[in-house]
This record gives sequence, C-alpha cells and structure tokens, in this order.
Amino acid sequence: MKRSTAAWSFAGVIAGFAGLAVNFAFTEWFNQPGAVVAVADLVRDSTPSGIVNWARDNSGKAVTIPAILLILTVLFALVGRLARTRWWVAVAGYGVVAVIGGIAVLTSVDATVARLVPVALGYVAMVGSMALLGERLRRLQALTDEQLFGDLWRGRRRDFLVIVGAVVGVAGVSTIAGRLFGQDVRKQKEEQKSLRLPVSSPTIPTGVRVDVDGVQPWMTPADDFYLIDTAFSRPVVLAEEWSLRIHGMVDREITLTYNDLIAREGVEAWITLNCVSNEVGGELVGNAWWSGALLAPILAEAGPQAGAEAVLQTSVDGWNCSTPLDALTDGRKAMLAVAMNGEPLPRDHGYPVRTIVPGLYGYVSGTKWVVDMEVTTFEAVDAYWTQRGWGELGPVKMASKVEVPREGQEVPAGQVVVAGTAWLQHTGVSAVDIQVDGGPWTPAELGEAANSDTWVQWRATADVEPGDHTVTVRATDADGNVQTSVRADVLPDGATGWHSVGFTAS
Repeated sequence: MKRSTAAWSFAGVIAGFAGLAVNFAFTEWFNQPGAVVAVADLVRDSTPSGIVNWARDNSGKAVTIPAILLILTVLFALVGRLARTRWWVAVAGYGVVAVIGGIAVLTSVDATVARLVPVALGYVAMVGSMALLGERLRRLQALTDEQLFGDLWRGRRRDFLVIVGAVVGVAGVSTIAGRLFGQDVRKQKEEQKSLRLPVSSPTIPTGVRVDVDGVQPWMTPADDFYLIDTAFSRPVVLAEEWSLRIHGMVDREITLTYNDLIAREGVEAWITLNCVSNEVGGELVGNAWWSGALLAPILAEAGPQAGAEAVLQTSVDGWNCSTPLDALTDGRKAMLAVAMNGEPLPRDHGYPVRTIVPGLYGYVSGTKWVVDMEVTTFEAVDAYWTQRGWGELGPVKMASKVEVPREGQEVPAGQVVVAGTAWLQHTGVSAVDIQVDGGPWTPAELGEAANSDTWVQWRATADVEPGDHTVTVRATDADGNVQTSVRADVLPDGATGWHSVGFTAS
C-alpha cells in the first residue's frame, strides 16, 4: 500500500460517494431533487430528440442514473489518483462535480438558491473525506522500505482503514437517514389512507370477460398498470397543498384546490389507456375504473376565447403536453381523475390529480401531477414530446392482439382456442376476425363492451393440424373501418399493423 495508486483511486471513490450520500440525506430531508437525479433530468432535457425517442422505446431512463454513477466512479477514482501528488486536485475535481450538480439543481422546476445547500454540504463531505484519507495514505508513503510491514506500518495502515470505515459509515448513515427523511412520502401515504373520496369501488360489468386462461384481466390492477413518464424521481405532492391554475385565452382565470375539485359533481368510467410507444402486440395498455371531475364544465366556467384550440397542461415536475381543446369539451369523459379502481391515485400514477382523456394517447393528454392548464393555440406552445418529433394531435389507433396461444407455445392439435383483446377508445370495436396460416378470416366472439372507451376481449376457435402455425388478428371499429395491415413504427403518432403469433400444434 506504500505507493499504491489503487489505494488513492479507492480513496477518491469512497470520498466521492460519501459526499453523494450526504447530498442525498439533505435533499430528502428538505424534499428537494437530489444532485444525481437533477443531473439525469438535465441530461434528458438537453439530449437531441432522436436519442430521447430511442431511449423512450429502449428503457433509456432505466440506465441513465446507473450510467451517471458509473461515470462518477471513474471520475472519483481519477481525482483520488491525481490527488496523490497534487492535493488541490481533490478540491478542483470534486468542485467540478459540485458545479455540475448545482447547475442541474438550479435548472429544475421551482429552483431556488437554497437548493444549493445540500450540494455544498456534499462537496464539503467529499473534500473533507479525501483530506482525511489522503493524510493517512501520505503517512504510509513516508515510510522507508525497511519500515514496511513493521509495527509502525501496521499502525498507520490501521489508522487508514479506520478512516475508511468512518467515511463508509458516514455514507451508510447518510443513505439510511435519507430514506428516513423522506417525510413527505410518509405524509402522503398517511394522507391517502385518511382520504374518504366520494367514489365507488369498481364492479366488472357482466359479460365483458371471455374467461380464457392467458387473456389479461379485463380490469388492470393499479400495481400492474403500465408506467411511462420522464420523471427520474416521481414527485411527492400532497392533496392539501395541490392546486390547479387554468389561465391563458380565457375570460376568467380559475384556481382549483383539491377540496374544490372533490366538491364538484363527480364522474366515473371504465377507460382504457395505451401508450403511443406501444408496439403492435405490446404490453403498454391497461383498463381501469377512473373517478374524478369532468373537465368540460370547468373549462366552460373559464370561458375559452375565440381562436383557442389547445390546452397546455403542465405537471408539477415541469413536463408538459398540448391537448386539443375540442377533445376536452366534446362530451367525452375527459376528466381530472382523483381515483383509480376505487382508491386514491397511486403516487406513480399521478397522485393527487391527473388528467384522463379517452381516445388520445397519453403524450398529448395524460398529465400526471397536473398543476397548470393554459388555454392557448398549438402555434404558441412547444410541448415536451411534440417538439421531439411526435404528432401534435395524438388520437389513438385501432389495435388488437393475440394473447392465447402465446408466441412459441405448444398446444394439442385439433380445436385450438385463440383469444385476446382489441381497442379503439372513443369509437369502439364492433368485430374481430382471426386468420390461421393466411387462410380465410373467421369471426371471433366478442365480450360485452362496457362503453366505447374500453377494450374488448375476444375468443375464437381454429381447427389445426399438427405442425407450426401462425394466427393473425384484425379488428373492425364501430364505424365499419377495418384495422389496417400496414406496418408503421410508433413514431410519430402510434404503431399500426396486424398482430400475429406463431405456435406449434402436436
């Protein structure tokens, strides 16, 4: 260890992560975005549209923070190694990290200078830890070759390891404290438990299920409902502090509190949501019982002015989308939702209030943690996803998929049950047909439709010989339009094409 550069690199990494842990503890204490999360947000918002779109469809968000931590590990190791001969490198190197973190924090939503305090404390922890570790390493380096492995060497080595343990201990305690300091998360959970919302529990309508094992549940549990958003750390918003401002091209600006919203006449409906990123046959679709207040009468009270055509919705974390004003006021059950499947919205799904607009993809309508609505024009706004190349209006496209049999499944030859789901919200599905190995189309039996805004389950039987087979599905909407076979990518406004599954009969 006398002249080991590895020991210096190790010390640099330990000191760096101790500082990150201290930053995490204080940001959790003050319910602020941590420096690493803020940097991830900054990277996301500064990345070219093409990369962002690729990341959206390839779990880019899931690897962003690990990638940042990996880069920091390499940087901390380099700082530690260079600090062996240049003491000021630790001050400067960790300072660069702190400056980047500070810039990221100050560019986050509702940023204040006070948010730099946890960054500064983390920086002090980094430099202080490195100073302590470096001093012990230098004492070891000062020993002559004759003193190696003697009592003095063992004592100084022990001192170094004690400091390592202390720094690691500080990092561990800070991390645990950060978890415990998440007081607003606990307060939010307590608030959710105490709420007595005027909503009903879901009752699945008679006849909507085809009762085939392997078809996804007609009602999607909240824990299984797909999650797509840009938040690296999902916001914690209390109902008692929530408000929604409606302004812009209106006769009267309106501000609603949570109690104001709950006091309004309620609406409840089964509504299927699916993401614009859902590939043909994909899993980014779910059906739930949503409860809230209709948006149309609220907007009518505000009085949209002539020429208004869009509503720029903004989340508490700064994400926004532009929604066609007509879609919020044309009689569909567009709502400010407060409950999902009879319970207050889960935090991940937008607690305390989110927007639901049947018939539109979420990227132009489904704002979680919504706090602002500006009535405006499409020309006047630049929404998050539309400025990255996605379509402006975002109406959902007809889709159907085979869920039984599964891709590659082996089934007995003869009469094979084929089943799945189909959807076209705000229009409805009137028929589903299947085709085996390119043969004639055969009508499927449909489950009942709760309304035009939900998916329908379907089932059919096919007589197949032993061997490999392919089954394809297509739907027809309530207006008589047949689902297109043309394959299109999810960009810019949703995928199209028939879904096929290969299976083996034996």
